[in-house]
This record gives sequence, structure tokens and C-alpha cells, in this order.
Amino acid sequence: MRTTQEAPETGTVPEAVGTVPEPDAEGREHVGELTQVDPRTGRVIDRYAVDEPESVRRAVERARAGAVEWAGASTKDRVRHLLAVRDRILDRAEDLVATICASTGKQPAEAVTTELTAVCETIGYYADHAERWLHDQPVHTGSMVHKRAWKRYEPLGVVGVISPWNYPFTLAMTPVVTALIAGNSVVLKPSEVTPAVGEAIRSLFAGQSWPDVVQVVQGGAATGEALVRSGVDKVAFTGSARTGRRVMAAAADSLTPVLLELGGKDPMIVCADADLDRAVQGAVWGSMQNSGQTCMSVERVYVDASVAEEFIDRVVEAVGRIRQDDSGVGDIGSMTFAPQLEVVERHVADARDKGARVLTGGHRLDRPGTWYAPTVLVDVDHGMEVMVEETFGPVLPIMVTGSIDEAVDLANDSRYGLNSSVWSADEAAAAGIAERLESGNVCINDCIVSYAVTGLPFGGVKDSGLGRVHGPEGLREFTNVKSIMATRWRAPREPWWFPIPDRLASVGIKALRLRYGSTWRRRLGRSGPPG
Repeated sequence: MRTTQEAPETGTVPEAVGTVPEPDAEGREHVGELTQVDPRTGRVIDRYAVDEPESVRRAVERARAGAVEWAGASTKDRVRHLLAVRDRILDRAEDLVATICASTGKQPAEAVTTELTAVCETIGYYADHAERWLHDQPVHTGSMVHKRAWKRYEPLGVVGVISPWNYPFTLAMTPVVTALIAGNSVVLKPSEVTPAVGEAIRSLFAGQSWPDVVQVVQGGAATGEALVRSGVDKVAFTGSARTGRRVMAAAADSLTPVLLELGGKDPMIVCADADLDRAVQGAVWGSMQNSGQTCMSVERVYVDASVAEEFIDRVVEAVGRIRQDDSGVGDIGSMTFAPQLEVVERHVADARDKGARVLTGGHRLDRPGTWYAPTVLVDVDHGMEVMVEETFGPVLPIMVTGSIDEAVDLANDSRYGLNSSVWSADEAAAAGIAERLESGNVCINDCIVSYAVTGLPFGGVKDSGLGRVHGPEGLREFTNVKSIMATRWRAPREPWWFPIPDRLASVGIKALRLRYGSTWRRRLGRSGPPG
């Protein structure tokens, strides 16, 4: 899960509906201050000081000072501290939900399930498995039978985490928690769109009886760049592909490794034999959940022509039943970031201009805040922005296809490859389609749930990112893999040391044939050694 918005580059959060402060000369936040806006109303609810580059440097120094002691602790002790953080999350659940909803416009149930539950699950998952996955791993030494070898997973040091606004708790805490359990200290820069959630995360780690290993710095693009260039040992960035390239370029100057969780334009393929009841509900939920502001949202549908008319009619009917309000008991809330709403409007307008039909929605709601009506588009094609660029809003474009091959080709016709879904009554056939999709994650008869299974590594291909979170792969992303080799028994010398024996080449060829050549082994059984 991740946002693909350009928030680190597009200026400040609006102070109220219709009044957007001018950004500074670099297109970033106002110098010295961030504002936290409630997107449901457009009102400013708090202000926060921006950390300048010198402040970022000091935060990294504090994190590095605590890193040695933290890395020296056992995995079991580190897990124990993270379980204490989980207890704090549970104790403060109501306050955290209120902060998340006021910062993002989510519904409370959405905040509980996709933010708090996801983080608690991640902590519990690694509490159960991290000790085994970080333990030294023996490696078979092949023909070198007199040697033994193993892999050791060591902490990197200090990890810089830059997190987005669409899931400001989950997508910050997942890399923070994982890096900590792996033995690193962390400096977190939350999105400047949701600084209040960053402050809530700071409070969860404050006052613990452990080294000072979690620092939080607030700010926009300048603060993020300062963190990338601060000498941290790895950067974990969640955001747009465009900003991901900037992060990678800045990190390249010091050869700092990066973990990039980037954009998606996730396709849904509806086969002729799909369970339409389930497919319709999945398409509507998968495209509209969190007002479409999920990296794994269903952003485009390819439906077989034989069931297209019924599928589309039922989707429109289901979208019309979505409860979109700020009562706290609806299905979806507002969008989070005003500039992202403008992207949605641009994509829908471009599609209209090029011949698409809007079957429902297609406009802002006439109320304060950043509200956009759930929208269904048909008669779309890949010449429209809405089918090739990430919309990241409550918009579902549906394209009719004549065959599975056509649907797969269209699904793969994208620079993104994060998530996708296949809907068919024949699971074996669906699995075969899944194998053909250029995607880091595929769901069969479901959508957007890959991230909820912490044991599954999550990440993308193509422009959707580098590296993985979750699973053993996600934990080991925050380690240095050290290879160690030792001799089982000591001899005066190895046979290949100087001076090289005169017959080493001929003896070596015979050994190769005996070890690797099945024909030569058969010959040996019949007529003795070859040669």
C-alpha cells in the first residue's frame, strides 16, 4: 500500500476551502511551518515547526548514538520493546483513530482496520518469526566438504523512513517497526500533509526504557532531501515514482541503498465465468475504499464482452449505494489532499473530452473540504490519462475486452506493476492468468488484500518500486547479509595454494567429470576412470 501523490513537491496544505497559500520559491511548504488541515472541513487544526537540514543532521546523530546499544540487544529484547509499543497503541486507540481521521478524512472503521490493525498485526508477526529469520543461516559448501559456511544478518545502522499521507500510520510504522526489530535505529519524516499523525508516532516511542532509537523530523521536500543526504545507512521511501527517482538520485551520491514502494495502476480482469456478485462488490470496494487513495486500488477494469453489460449495470447500482459522509458510520470519507482531487478532476475531464461516458459521479461534492463523488466511466481506452496514469481517487474506468489475451495485454500495457486481480470460477485458469501478469502481487477473486497478509512480501515491478516489505524478505531488507566461511579441520595448506601442483589441471578435469558428468560416471562403472 502506498500513495502515489506528489505531495512532497506540490506545495502546502490549504488553510481553508478556496484559499491555498502560495508555496515558497521551491514549491515546498511554507518556510518554518506546516499546517494540519482537516480535509472533511478544510479547517486548519494545528501547526508544526519544520525541521531544517541542521535539525535533521542532529536527529540522525541522536539515532546513531543509540544504534550501537540497540544493535547489541538480542532480537528477543527488541521484540519485547516493540510489543510494549503495541500495548501503547491499544491504550491510545481511540485518540489515534481520531487523529488519523481528522488528518486524512477516513472513516473510523477504516482507520481501525487499515491503520491500527495492520500495524498491530505486523508487530505480532515479527514477534513470532524475527528471531528465527535473523538467526545465522548455514549454507551448504558443495564440493568444499572440509569447509563450513553461514550467513549472518547484521543491522545496517540508521534507517531513514519517508512516509506518505494516504495511510500515514501504517505506511510509516511498517518500515519503522521492521527496521527496529532488525536492530537499526530510525529517523522518520512523515508526510507534510499529515504531520499530526507523525507527532502521534513520536509519542508512542517517547519515554521508553530503551536507547533513543526513534527520531521524528517534520517538513516537506527540503527536509526529506536532507534526510536522504544525511549519511543514513538506508532510505525507505513510500511515494510517487517521480519522487522515488529523486530519492534514488540523491541517495546515489553517497551509494546509500534505497527501498522504494512506489506507484500503481492496478488492473482487474473479469473473466466470462466470474462470479458477478463477488466481482461487482470487489470492483466497487477495491476502487472506492479510502476514496480510491490506495496504491493497490482497482484503477482499471477489463471485463469480458459476454458479461460486460450486466457487470457495468450492477457496478453503477452498487456505487450509487455508497454512503459518503463525515458522520463516522459511512462507507467512505473525503479525499485527503486538495491537489490530488485536482488530479482526479483532470483525469475525468480528459476522458470525457476523448469520448468516455460518465455513468455516475464525475464531480466534486458541494460542501466544504475535499469531497469527490464516486465515479464510473465507460467507453475508455489507453489514449486517456485515466487508463494509464495513477488517478488515486474514487474513479472506476471499465473497458470491455473480447478475450483473455486482450485483457492480459492491456493489463500489462503499463509502466506500473504493483498489484492486480483476476476474477474467474476456474481457479486454475485464474492462476495461469496471474502468472502472465507483470505485477508484484496478484489476487484471485479478491483485491487489495495482499498487504494484509504480513507473511507475503509486498512490492512492485517496473515503475512500482524496488525491494519488498513484509515477510522474511521485508525484515532482511534492513540488514547487511554477511557471508562467513571457516575450515572444519586444519591442514598445512590448501591443494590450490602456491606452488601449484604440476598435475592439478589433469586431476581437476577428472574430478569435474566424476562429479558433474553423468555419461562419464556410467563409463567409470563399465570401464574404469576416463582418460
